[in-house]
Amino acid sequence: MNFDGILFFPVTPFGGDGTIDHDVLARHVTTGVDAGAGGVFPACGTGEFHALSATEAIAVTRTATATVGGRVPVLAGAGGSLGHAIEVAGGAADAGADGLLVLPPYLVGGTQAGLVAYIEQIAAASELPVIIYHRGTAQYAVDTVRRLAENPRVVGFKDGTGDVGVTQLIVRAVAETGREDFAFFNGLLTAELTQAAYRGIGVPLYSSAAFAMAPDIANAYYRAYSSGDEDARLRLLDGFYRPLVTLRDETPGFGVSLIKAGLRIGGLDVGSVRAPLVDPSPEQEARLAEILAAGRALL
Repeated sequence: MNFDGILFFPVTPFGGDGTIDHDVLARHVTTGVDAGAGGVFPACGTGEFHALSATEAIAVTRTATATVGGRVPVLAGAGGSLGHAIEVAGGAADAGADGLLVLPPYLVGGTQAGLVAYIEQIAAASELPVIIYHRGTAQYAVDTVRRLAENPRVVGFKDGTGDVGVTQLIVRAVAETGREDFAFFNGLLTAELTQAAYRGIGVPLYSSAAFAMAPDIANAYYRAYSSGDEDARLRLLDGFYRPLVTLRDETPGFGVSLIKAGLRIGGLDVGSVRAPLVDPSPEQEARLAEILAAGRALL
């Protein structure tokens, strides 16, 4: 599975009654694909997978795949409790997804053998290829990833821990299997802040939550990153991403909440986040508007 461009993780819009607004979701996905996203990942972290029922997650994927229309790959989120993950995996296949991003299991952590079984049972629920997400309760040892990479249905690894040493060893271990179709992603919050380091260890792809609310700024960063224009990359890093991260770190869950707020500032009413996340205060939202304006001034 090939990706060319920023990986787009859309939010899940909610209406005033708390249900999913699929018309707004379709407009949001269209904007991202038209802006050059290299892949769409609906109902994942930025899409509040943790707060969606299996039925809702499948419906979000169905809207995304219908909207994308085959222009770029669509990989649906699956994870949490095993039963929920299996149901979502099968439903995502029926909804037309091209693959799955397997998020960590709910609350409990198992052995490495248990994590392998978790991935294998989710993969068995459909014919879709899967990408494993390394974070939280799903932290895969080097030998575990090597073993999983021997399964052709496992096609990628997304790091959300920030341990570049372990990730480097995993990249090399997969290379030793002879796989040339295996993708590596930087999945840290506001990945632009760390992507220069990840590129240096053989991880060229990254997910961008910022792309969901400001594709113009995220694309400018990606162009600078891809072309080696360090002056432009560092201007955007210092003028937009650093203050965004400072604001993000003030409140747990703002990696999602700020993206929704940014979309609302831009005129797309995606609604609030679901509990236990919280929306930014009016003062924080005003600061976000200033950060967005400062980022665009650099373009």
